This record gives sequence, C-alpha cells and structure tokens, in this order.
Amino acid sequence: MEKTLHRVTAGLAAAVAMSAACSLGPPPSSDAVAPLDPGTVGVTTAPESSDPADESSRSPTATPEPDDEPAEPAEPAAPTHWQVGASPLPERPDGLGEILPTPPELVDRRLPTPDLLPAPPDERYAAAVETVPEELLARSTWHAGCPVAATDLRYLTMSFWGFDGGHHTGEMLVHADVADAIVTAFGRLHADRFPIEEMRVTAAWELDTAPTGDGNNTSAFVCRAAVGSGAWSAHASGLAVDVNPFVNPYVRSDGVVLPELASAYVDRGRVRDGMILEGDVVTAAFDEIGWTWGGRWSSPSDLMHFSATGG
Repeated sequence: MEKTLHRVTAGLAAAVAMSAACSLGPPPSSDAVAPLDPGTVGVTTAPESSDPADESSRSPTATPEPDDEPAEPAEPAAPTHWQVGASPLPERPDGLGEILPTPPELVDRRLPTPDLLPAPPDERYAAAVETVPEELLARSTWHAGCPVAATDLRYLTMSFWGFDGGHHTGEMLVHADVADAIVTAFGRLHADRFPIEEMRVTAAWELDTAPTGDGNNTSAFVCRAAVGSGAWSAHASGLAVDVNPFVNPYVRSDGVVLPELASAYVDRGRVRDGMILEGDVVTAAFDEIGWTWGGRWSSPSDLMHFSATGG
C-alpha cells in the first residue's frame, strides 16, 4: 500500500479537472450543470360568451384546453462529478490525513479515466516493455538513494478497461525481473474486462503533497518506506503493485483506512466495480505469477496490494 495513494493525485487534478472534491463535504463541481427551469406552457381557451347560441355554434376544435395541462418536463441536470485531489485533508500527527466518511459521490465510484497516453487502436490487449526513458525517470520518484538502480527498472505500457467502460493505455514502472509477469497478469485482467480507473507513474512531487484521500491510481514503483515503518517498501524496488486503491483500501485494526475517504469500501459484502475479492480474476492472475495478496493478511488488511516479496 502506498502512503502516496492519498498524496498522489493533487497535481493530476489540476491537469485533468475530472470531477469535484470534498473537505468534509464536497464543494460544488465546476463541471456540474444546473437543471434547466421548466418552460412555461401556454394554455389557449376560446373567448367566453354569454349567448347560449354562441356556445352551441362552436366547432369541436374550439373546445378550451384544460387549465391543469402538465408542463413539459425540464431536461435532467447533468451529473455532478468529483475532482480528484482538489481538497487536502487535515493532517494527523502521524502524517496521514484525517479519516473521514466516504462522500456520497464516491460510495459507488465510477469516475472517468483521464487519457494521458493515446488510446489503444482496437479492443485487443496491447503491452510493451522498455528501458526507462530519461524524461520518464526524471518525473518519477526514483533517485540515487533508492534501493534499485535505474537500469534495473522497466517502463511498461498496457491497455486496460476503465470504470467508464472505455479502452485506455496505462503506464507503470516495475523491476526488470518481474516485467513480463506483470504484463501477463494485467493481460488476464484485460481479457476479463476488469475495470481500472487509472494507471500512471507516480511523480516525485506527489510524495510531498498534502493527502486528499480520494486517489485511485493503480501503480507499482514508488521510492518510499512502508507505511508505519522505516524500512523500504517493496514498491521502492518495483516489486509490488497496488490495484484500484480507493475501492480496495488498506485497513488497520486501529481504525486507519487508506485512502482516508475510502471507508465505504471496508464492507466487502457490497460488491462494486473494481473491487478485488478472494478467488476472482485479480487474485487468480497474481497467484499464477507467484505474488502475495495483502488482502489475505489479518492486520493490516491491504486489499489493493500484491507483491513479489510477500511484504
């Protein structure tokens, strides 16, 4: 699990403007559209007459329209979106954000995927493994003090299906030793159309961004320590992957839930898009490549987390 889950998305929000965020309750979205006012429907009636002869001589088409004819319904308001990373949370003494209830907009999360790379040309699974381009390494969290050499990392691009039903291209940094295995595992997810909201490389500046608790980025390499530990995380060597972290949160027995707004997803009985469950295609795909799932731990239960090292 990454501490950056609650930190990683602040910058992306500025570029993508995807939806609206919250502090304790979400501010109005810049994407929200107010409902149109119902148009006034005119009612036409024949002129009144005091002469009974006039009444009998009227043609049927002159019958007055009923005064209570319903107005035409207004067009429905556009849905309110959520802007990921827009509202930093109050920080706790341990550096985490305050754990708050899940905003209504995120209880059944189906946000659109921002396309940072060109979409795949067709519906087939497309993946590539490359040495890490210098510009990509420069924008990542890698530095000389990391426990893995830059030459031991690989840059992956893989197609995936979004929560929005669209076909997208994602990116990931992993250790060279596991690159082919990761491509294989995500190929299984793609074949099953398992939805992933976002897949991008974590940038260095995101490690120092105040937590917003609403991130849902699927990622691997992040040069950081494990949560609550001074030891390197398996992510720091490119040997761990977090999948849809918001809907598969990290849960500790002391009440900590990460990301901090993801408490609605602690209940695994209510199945929603992108959730990982025992025996599903995600656990099966990573079991096949010999990786460990953090959702099988007792405390913490790290539902998003898969690793080659077991930690």
